[in-house]
Amino acid sequence: MNFPIRQLAFVLLTVFLGVDPSLAQNHKPNILFIAVDDLRPELGCYGKQHIRSPNIDRLASHGTLFERAYCMVPTCGASRASLMTGLRPTRDRFVSYDANAENEAPRIATLNTHFKNNDYHTVSNGKVFHQLDDSAAGWSEKPWMPSDIGIGYRLETNRDLARKAKPKRGPPFESADDPESEYPDAKIATKAIKDLQRLKDRDKPFFLAVGFLKPHLPFVAPKKYWDLYERDSIQLPPNYHAPKDTPRESIHRWGELRHYATVPQKGPVSDEMARDLIHGYYACVSFTDAQVGRLLDELDRLELAENTIVVLWGDHGWNLGEHTLWCKHSCFETSMHAPLILRAPSVTIGNQRVRSLTEFIDIYPSLCELAELPLPDHLEGQSFVPQLQNPSLPGKGTAIGRFKQGDTIRTDHFRFTQYSNDQGQQTGRMLYDHQSDPGENVNIAEQAKQSNRVKHLTTQLHDGKGK
Repeated sequence: MNFPIRQLAFVLLTVFLGVDPSLAQNHKPNILFIAVDDLRPELGCYGKQHIRSPNIDRLASHGTLFERAYCMVPTCGASRASLMTGLRPTRDRFVSYDANAENEAPRIATLNTHFKNNDYHTVSNGKVFHQLDDSAAGWSEKPWMPSDIGIGYRLETNRDLARKAKPKRGPPFESADDPESEYPDAKIATKAIKDLQRLKDRDKPFFLAVGFLKPHLPFVAPKKYWDLYERDSIQLPPNYHAPKDTPRESIHRWGELRHYATVPQKGPVSDEMARDLIHGYYACVSFTDAQVGRLLDELDRLELAENTIVVLWGDHGWNLGEHTLWCKHSCFETSMHAPLILRAPSVTIGNQRVRSLTEFIDIYPSLCELAELPLPDHLEGQSFVPQLQNPSLPGKGTAIGRFKQGDTIRTDHFRFTQYSNDQGQQTGRMLYDHQSDPGENVNIAEQAKQSNRVKHLTTQLHDGKGK
């Protein structure tokens, strides 16, 4: 047998010490980094029992769920660029849906780059950054996306669109009997599973990022996921109206949805279409949940779970008719609040819930601490590892975000937003008391008895740092 004496001594020593030799050689934890586009915290594990999300619920039951995690910007590119750099957005950085971390934060090591620089093998599948080539040097392999992603429709709808001389986007939802394996998110999960199989035996730990596209518009999912929900039982939100005394800047025209065929260009959608949109969103959540389940199952089958940190996050919230809004793009709680769930080998207690406020820029330093990597100097978030060890710790007192002309701050009991023009002059503001008004239906910012609170929150907001 050709077995070097040094390696034999190493194995004997680790056995004597009771350490698995494979773990001793690769003691750094792997990272499975799951991003889900437009995912609301409307999941079973968040107490929304009408949603079928058994696999994400399973992850939460073995890990830690952050009840109040907030994105920095409620639009895809900007949210992801902020999270992946660990930097806050500003008026001229991380503003739009197509924000680019590499261009807007030059010389900053993105999360994947930092792990690669610290001897991790980094792989990207699906939508991680908004742009596939953003921070590409930070991946050990070329970022991968299904070649036939298109808008996401299947068979008949694609053929109908192809017959048009100037094809427009199709309808905002679709239910079809096509094979599940043909949908882009299923292909992303399949590719990630193959990556897990080959990365298992590498001599480096891996950072495998998997970005699922649904429930982003259009709400396209196999029929069996639509069938999980009884359409007649779907109700419009109780606040299917604008908040009382809200500034005009807070309500947008949900232009993203109006790009789709059959959606009116002005005014509200019909109640029938509203229910179809909600139904389609639910179906897409369950479809993506099934893909998450495939990843978790393979992680268990390969016996990787015991040395792999799994983190799942939605890049921002989404409105399903609340305040007359659809899509994201607002400073309301429904746009800023998003799911965050993490399971780590070093945290032995599962089914934990962290109630304290968390910001998405906290993910970068937290993963570094869990992987025992040095923290870059540029980071503006703070690690939530203490809350993983003891969920009752207070954590942050505020979460600060923004969208276009609005800057917003969330405290334990309140959300305050200030709108201003390009010259910095205030044009509107809103304050909601989440103890008495969790749906944010009555703006109390101009009430005389709230003047001191508004002044204090304005100061905190302009300070610009969640604490």
